[in-house]
Amino acid sequence: MTLKVEINNAQNRIAHFMTQYFEQDLITDETVKAATFYSINNGGKRLRPFLVYATGEMLGAKNSDLDVVAAAIECIHSYSLVHDDLPAMDDDDLRRGKPTCHIQFDEAQAILAGDALQSLAFELISSHHFAVSESRQISMIRALSKAAGLQGMVGGQALDIAGTNQDISLEDLEQIHRLKTGALLICAIELGALCAPELKSSDLESLHLYGQSIGLAFQVQDDILDIEGDTQILGKPQGSDISNNKSTYPAILGLKGAKQKAQDLTEQAIEQLSNVNANTDMLAKLAKYIVERDH
Repeated sequence: MTLKVEINNAQNRIAHFMTQYFEQDLITDETVKAATFYSINNGGKRLRPFLVYATGEMLGAKNSDLDVVAAAIECIHSYSLVHDDLPAMDDDDLRRGKPTCHIQFDEAQAILAGDALQSLAFELISSHHFAVSESRQISMIRALSKAAGLQGMVGGQALDIAGTNQDISLEDLEQIHRLKTGALLICAIELGALCAPELKSSDLESLHLYGQSIGLAFQVQDDILDIEGDTQILGKPQGSDISNNKSTYPAILGLKGAKQKAQDLTEQAIEQLSNVNANTDMLAKLAKYIVERDH
Protein backbone atom coordinates (compact mmCIF):
# COMPACT_ATOMS: atom_id res chain seq x y z
CA MET A 1 0.00 0.00 0.00
CA THR A 2 1.04 3.63 -0.48
CA LEU A 3 1.99 5.87 2.44
CA LYS A 4 -1.11 7.99 1.86
CA VAL A 5 -3.38 4.94 2.13
CA GLU A 6 -1.64 3.77 5.29
CA ILE A 7 -1.89 7.21 6.91
CA ASN A 8 -5.58 7.35 5.98
CA ASN A 9 -6.05 3.90 7.53
CA ALA A 10 -4.45 5.12 10.76
CA GLN A 11 -6.69 8.18 10.75
CA ASN A 12 -9.81 6.07 10.24
CA ARG A 13 -8.86 3.53 12.90
CA ILE A 14 -8.27 6.22 15.50
CA ALA A 15 -11.48 8.04 14.58
CA HIS A 16 -13.45 4.80 14.91
CA PHE A 17 -11.80 3.84 18.20
CA MET A 18 -12.34 7.24 19.83
CA THR A 19 -15.91 7.56 18.55
CA GLN A 20 -16.72 4.20 20.11
CA TYR A 21 -15.28 5.34 23.42
CA PHE A 22 -17.24 8.60 23.51
CA GLU A 23 -20.45 6.90 22.41
CA GLN A 24 -20.44 5.07 25.74
CA ASP A 25 -22.74 6.31 28.46
CA LEU A 26 -20.04 8.26 30.28
CA ILE A 27 -21.15 9.69 33.61
CA THR A 28 -19.85 13.23 33.25
CA ASP A 29 -20.83 16.77 32.32
CA GLU A 30 -21.99 16.91 28.69
CA THR A 31 -20.10 20.11 27.91
CA VAL A 32 -16.71 18.81 28.99
CA LYS A 33 -17.44 15.53 27.21
CA ALA A 34 -18.20 17.47 24.02
CA ALA A 35 -15.07 19.62 24.41
CA THR A 36 -12.91 16.54 24.95
CA PHE A 37 -14.31 14.71 21.94
CA TYR A 38 -13.99 17.89 19.85
CA SER A 39 -10.30 18.04 20.74
CA ILE A 40 -9.49 14.43 19.87
CA ASN A 41 -11.74 14.45 16.79
CA ASN A 42 -10.43 17.67 15.27
CA GLY A 43 -8.66 16.13 12.28
CA GLY A 44 -4.89 16.07 12.01
CA LYS A 45 -2.34 13.86 10.30
CA ARG A 46 -2.38 11.25 13.11
CA LEU A 47 1.35 10.84 12.58
CA ARG A 48 1.95 9.29 16.00
CA PRO A 49 -0.76 6.63 15.60
CA PHE A 50 0.61 5.91 12.13
CA LEU A 51 4.05 5.30 13.66
CA VAL A 52 2.49 2.94 16.21
CA TYR A 53 0.76 0.94 13.48
CA ALA A 54 3.67 0.95 11.01
CA THR A 55 6.16 -0.20 13.64
CA GLY A 56 3.88 -2.73 15.33
CA GLU A 57 2.60 -4.31 12.13
CA MET A 58 6.15 -4.50 10.79
CA LEU A 59 7.13 -6.51 13.89
CA GLY A 60 4.04 -8.74 14.03
CA ALA A 61 2.00 -7.05 16.78
CA LYS A 62 -1.73 -7.66 17.29
CA ASN A 63 -3.99 -5.01 15.72
CA SER A 64 -6.29 -4.66 18.72
CA ASP A 65 -3.28 -3.93 20.93
CA LEU A 66 -1.99 -1.33 18.49
CA ASP A 67 -5.38 0.41 18.42
CA VAL A 68 -5.18 0.99 22.16
CA VAL A 69 -1.66 2.42 22.30
CA ALA A 70 -2.23 4.46 19.11
CA ALA A 71 -5.31 6.03 20.69
CA ALA A 72 -3.44 6.63 23.94
CA ILE A 73 -0.58 8.54 22.36
CA GLU A 74 -3.00 10.56 20.23
CA CYS A 75 -4.83 11.52 23.42
CA ILE A 76 -1.57 12.86 24.85
CA HIS A 77 -0.75 14.71 21.64
CA SER A 78 -4.24 16.21 21.40
CA TYR A 79 -4.20 17.31 25.02
CA SER A 80 -0.90 19.10 24.43
CA LEU A 81 -2.36 20.98 21.46
CA VAL A 82 -5.42 22.09 23.43
CA HIS A 83 -3.20 23.52 26.16
CA ASP A 84 -0.65 24.97 23.70
CA ASP A 85 -3.43 26.95 22.01
CA LEU A 86 -4.57 28.63 25.27
CA PRO A 87 -4.04 32.39 25.71
CA ALA A 88 -1.39 31.76 28.39
CA MET A 89 0.63 29.66 25.93
CA ASP A 90 0.59 30.25 22.14
CA ASP A 91 -2.81 32.01 22.10
CA ASP A 92 -4.01 30.51 18.80
CA ASP A 93 -7.56 30.80 17.48
CA LEU A 94 -7.22 28.15 14.76
CA ARG A 95 -6.15 24.53 14.91
CA ARG A 96 -6.38 22.32 11.82
CA GLY A 97 -8.57 24.92 10.16
CA LYS A 98 -11.13 24.91 12.97
CA PRO A 99 -11.63 27.08 16.07
CA THR A 100 -9.36 25.97 18.88
CA CYS A 101 -11.04 24.34 21.87
CA HIS A 102 -11.03 27.46 24.05
CA ILE A 103 -12.60 29.46 21.20
CA GLN A 104 -15.24 26.81 20.42
CA PHE A 105 -16.08 26.35 24.12
CA ASP A 106 -14.17 28.44 26.68
CA GLU A 107 -10.84 28.43 28.52
CA ALA A 108 -12.07 26.43 31.49
CA GLN A 109 -13.54 23.70 29.30
CA ALA A 110 -10.35 23.60 27.21
CA ILE A 111 -8.20 23.09 30.31
CA LEU A 112 -10.51 20.34 31.54
CA ALA A 113 -10.65 18.68 28.12
CA GLY A 114 -6.86 18.57 28.01
CA ASP A 115 -6.73 17.12 31.51
CA ALA A 116 -9.31 14.50 30.55
CA LEU A 117 -7.39 13.43 27.45
CA GLN A 118 -4.18 13.04 29.43
CA SER A 119 -5.89 10.81 31.99
CA LEU A 120 -7.67 8.84 29.27
CA ALA A 121 -4.37 7.87 27.67
CA PHE A 122 -3.28 5.95 30.75
CA GLU A 123 -6.77 4.58 31.40
CA LEU A 124 -6.72 2.99 27.93
CA ILE A 125 -3.34 1.29 28.31
CA SER A 126 -3.78 0.18 31.91
CA SER A 127 -7.23 -1.37 31.40
CA HIS A 128 -6.53 -3.29 28.17
CA HIS A 129 -5.61 -7.00 28.08
CA PHE A 130 -2.58 -7.14 25.80
CA ALA A 131 -1.31 -10.21 23.97
CA VAL A 132 2.16 -9.44 25.39
CA SER A 133 3.20 -9.68 29.04
CA GLU A 134 2.13 -7.39 31.86
CA SER A 135 5.74 -6.26 32.24
CA ARG A 136 5.55 -5.00 28.63
CA GLN A 137 2.30 -3.23 29.52
CA ILE A 138 4.05 -1.49 32.42
CA SER A 139 6.87 -0.54 30.03
CA MET A 140 4.29 1.08 27.74
CA ILE A 141 2.90 3.17 30.60
CA ARG A 142 6.41 4.13 31.69
CA ALA A 143 7.43 5.11 28.17
CA LEU A 144 4.35 7.26 27.58
CA SER A 145 4.46 8.98 30.97
CA LYS A 146 8.15 9.85 30.53
CA ALA A 147 7.66 11.10 26.96
CA ALA A 148 4.74 13.27 28.05
CA GLY A 149 6.28 14.72 31.20
CA LEU A 150 9.20 16.73 32.54
CA GLN A 151 11.76 14.63 30.65
CA GLY A 152 9.75 14.87 27.45
CA MET A 153 7.01 17.04 26.00
CA VAL A 154 6.29 19.20 29.07
CA GLY A 155 9.98 19.82 29.64
CA GLY A 156 10.42 20.78 25.99
CA GLN A 157 7.45 23.13 26.12
CA ALA A 158 8.89 24.82 29.21
CA LEU A 159 12.25 25.28 27.49
CA ASP A 160 10.42 26.67 24.45
CA ILE A 161 8.62 29.24 26.59
CA ALA A 162 11.87 30.18 28.32
CA GLY A 163 13.53 30.62 24.93
CA THR A 164 10.86 33.01 23.59
CA ASN A 165 12.29 36.49 22.93
CA GLN A 166 15.78 35.04 23.57
CA ASP A 167 18.71 34.35 21.29
CA ILE A 168 19.45 30.65 21.73
CA SER A 169 21.97 28.34 20.10
CA LEU A 170 21.25 25.60 17.58
CA GLU A 171 22.10 23.05 20.27
CA ASP A 172 19.57 24.58 22.66
CA LEU A 173 16.92 24.66 19.93
CA GLU A 174 17.51 20.99 19.12
CA GLN A 175 17.20 20.09 22.81
CA ILE A 176 13.84 21.89 22.95
CA HIS A 177 12.49 19.94 20.01
CA ARG A 178 13.98 16.60 21.02
CA LEU A 179 11.77 16.91 24.08
CA LYS A 180 8.79 18.90 22.81
CA THR A 181 8.22 17.04 19.52
CA GLY A 182 10.69 14.20 19.28
CA ALA A 183 9.90 12.47 22.57
CA LEU A 184 6.33 11.57 21.59
CA LEU A 185 7.34 10.51 18.08
CA ILE A 186 9.99 8.18 19.50
CA CYS A 187 7.46 6.95 22.06
CA ALA A 188 4.98 6.10 19.30
CA ILE A 189 7.61 3.89 17.68
CA GLU A 190 8.48 2.32 21.03
CA LEU A 191 4.83 1.62 21.88
CA GLY A 192 4.29 -0.14 18.56
CA ALA A 193 7.44 -2.19 19.12
CA LEU A 194 6.48 -3.11 22.71
CA CYS A 195 3.27 -4.67 21.37
CA ALA A 196 5.30 -7.08 19.22
CA PRO A 197 5.65 -10.69 20.46
CA GLU A 198 9.39 -10.70 19.81
CA LEU A 199 11.54 -7.60 20.11
CA LYS A 200 15.31 -7.34 19.65
CA SER A 201 17.07 -4.64 21.65
CA SER A 202 19.24 -3.83 18.61
CA ASP A 203 16.14 -3.17 16.49
CA LEU A 204 14.64 -1.00 19.20
CA GLU A 205 17.84 1.06 19.43
CA SER A 206 17.93 1.64 15.66
CA LEU A 207 14.25 2.59 15.67
CA HIS A 208 14.92 4.99 18.55
CA LEU A 209 17.64 6.75 16.53
CA TYR A 210 15.33 6.82 13.51
CA GLY A 211 12.71 8.49 15.71
CA GLN A 212 15.20 11.09 16.92
CA SER A 213 16.03 12.07 13.36
CA ILE A 214 12.46 12.30 12.07
CA GLY A 215 11.43 14.18 15.23
CA LEU A 216 13.91 16.95 14.52
CA ALA A 217 13.16 16.85 10.79
CA PHE A 218 9.46 17.30 11.53
CA GLN A 219 10.13 20.44 13.55
CA VAL A 220 12.56 21.87 11.00
CA GLN A 221 9.90 21.42 8.31
CA ASP A 222 7.27 23.02 10.57
CA ASP A 223 9.55 26.06 10.96
CA ILE A 224 10.03 26.23 7.19
CA LEU A 225 6.27 26.01 6.60
CA ASP A 226 5.71 28.84 9.08
CA ILE A 227 7.58 31.00 6.55
CA GLU A 228 6.58 29.46 3.22
CA GLY A 229 3.25 27.82 4.03
CA ASP A 230 -0.29 28.97 3.38
CA THR A 231 -2.70 29.58 6.27
CA GLN A 232 -5.53 27.77 4.45
CA ILE A 233 -3.37 24.68 3.92
CA LEU A 234 -1.63 24.82 7.30
CA GLY A 235 -4.91 25.15 9.17
CA LYS A 236 -3.33 27.74 11.47
CA PRO A 237 -1.99 31.28 10.98
CA GLN A 238 1.12 31.37 8.80
CA GLY A 239 3.94 33.33 10.44
CA SER A 240 2.77 32.65 14.01
CA ASP A 241 6.28 31.67 15.14
CA ILE A 242 7.68 34.98 13.92
CA SER A 243 4.88 37.01 15.52
CA ASN A 244 5.43 35.15 18.82
CA ASN A 245 9.20 35.75 18.67
CA LYS A 246 9.95 32.02 18.70
CA SER A 247 13.42 30.69 17.99
CA THR A 248 13.35 28.65 14.76
CA TYR A 249 15.73 26.76 12.51
CA PRO A 250 15.41 29.27 9.64
CA ALA A 251 16.17 32.10 12.08
CA ILE A 252 19.42 30.40 13.13
CA LEU A 253 20.45 28.60 9.93
CA GLY A 254 18.70 30.68 7.29
CA LEU A 255 15.96 29.22 5.11
CA LYS A 256 18.39 27.42 2.79
CA GLY A 257 20.33 26.02 5.73
CA ALA A 258 17.13 24.82 7.40
CA LYS A 259 16.08 22.98 4.25
CA GLN A 260 19.48 21.28 4.07
CA LYS A 261 19.20 20.36 7.76
CA ALA A 262 15.85 18.68 7.09
CA GLN A 263 17.31 16.68 4.21
CA ASP A 264 20.34 15.59 6.27
CA LEU A 265 18.09 14.39 9.09
CA THR A 266 15.98 12.42 6.62
CA GLU A 267 19.06 10.65 5.28
CA GLN A 268 20.16 9.84 8.84
CA ALA A 269 16.75 8.37 9.63
CA ILE A 270 16.72 6.13 6.56
CA GLU A 271 20.27 4.98 7.30
CA GLN A 272 19.17 3.77 10.76
CA LEU A 273 16.37 1.71 9.21
CA SER A 274 18.92 -0.36 7.30
CA ASN A 275 19.94 -1.88 10.65
CA VAL A 276 16.43 -3.14 11.48
CA ASN A 277 15.66 -6.78 10.71
CA ALA A 278 12.22 -6.14 9.17
CA ASN A 279 10.55 -4.52 6.16
CA THR A 280 11.01 -0.81 6.95
CA ASP A 281 9.81 0.56 3.60
CA MET A 282 6.81 2.36 5.08
CA LEU A 283 8.93 4.06 7.75
CA ALA A 284 11.41 5.17 5.06
CA LYS A 285 8.54 6.65 3.03
CA LEU A 286 7.36 8.52 6.12
CA ALA A 287 10.80 10.04 6.68
CA LYS A 288 10.71 11.47 3.15
CA TYR A 289 7.10 12.65 3.54
CA ILE A 290 7.95 14.64 6.66
CA VAL A 291 10.20 17.02 4.74
CA GLU A 292 8.03 17.13 1.61
CA ARG A 293 4.68 17.91 3.27
CA ASP A 294 2.95 21.28 2.92
CA HIS A 295 1.10 21.21 6.26
